[in-house]
Amino acid sequence: MNTDDAYSFVFRGLLTEEALDQTGRLRKVGLAAHFDPEMAGRLPIDSFDEELVVRAQRMAVVYVAIAAFENSVREFVSKVLLEKFGADWWLQSVSEKIRTKAETRRSEEEKIRWHTPRGDEPINYTEFGDLSSIMSQNWVLFEDYVQNQEWMKLVISTVERSRNVIMHSGDLGLQDVERIATSIKDWIRQVGA
Repeated sequence: MNTDDAYSFVFRGLLTEEALDQTGRLRKVGLAAHFDPEMAGRLPIDSFDEELVVRAQRMAVVYVAIAAFENSVREFVSKVLLEKFGADWWLQSVSEKIRTKAETRRSEEEKIRWHTPRGDEPINYTEFGDLSSIMSQNWVLFEDYVQNQEWMKLVISTVERSRNVIMHSGDLGLQDVERIATSIKDWIRQVGA
């Protein structure tokens, strides 16, 4: 191989590498750079198979949308009930069944003192679907915002189904992601963020 052939071979290789990088190819080295630097620096992300990390990254953005939506619904429910019942809203407006389940969860977490708790308020220990039950139990207070109980239950159950897949490290298809997006956008247009 002469010098021109070697130069041509190396140059074509460099061009190929650049083209692959421009298409979004991730390199094994430095995968952690695609995450929050402080968090990524504390985790061994680069130790995992690249394909598993790439799949998890794709679902991370879905997780963000679902988590933000779920927490906004929690804040909405809390705000409406606090305005009506005051500081005792949890006891006055939430069924004993939901309160007991949430309080049991909270008690179990308190036993594991080395782990950060999920929140200060009992509503943080409810399941996502419990929020639609709480709204239904207090429908007269939510009717002006939500308008239709069946629609409210449908939105929350639709997002909750995909939420459970994501929270258990599963992958969603694009149709599922689009369904989540539509549900969340419809909720925001109807109720607010």
